[in-house]
Amino acid sequence: MSDRGEATHMDEQDRVAAFVDEYGLETDLTYHALDLESEVGEIAKEVTTSTDYGRNPAAAAVATDEVGDALFALLALAEAADVDATAALDEALAKYEARIGSSGDPGSGE
Repeated sequence: MSDRGEATHMDEQDRVAAFVDEYGLETDLTYHALDLESEVGEIAKEVTTSTDYGRNPAAAAVATDEVGDALFALLALAEAADVDATAALDEALAKYEARIGSSGDPGSGE
């Protein structure tokens, strides 16, 4: 649960699901996972290029459309996996908050 009150299904996930349905883009979970990997890879490539392979970190840039593509792919994956994105995000935030509270670090330490 968040400060907004009881968590509900993410509106954006519903929008992606409707878009996928309207345009007949349904596919299997494996494809969605690979698509997400590809889209996140494009963001990484953009950061790598914009920073001259890390030599100029202050120049890091990510285009809005690339983030949008990755978000679309993630929400399509969540929908295909029958995962409520809001519930998953709430669970992740609670996990990170607990880690920070106990160790001062959000990492899993693995």
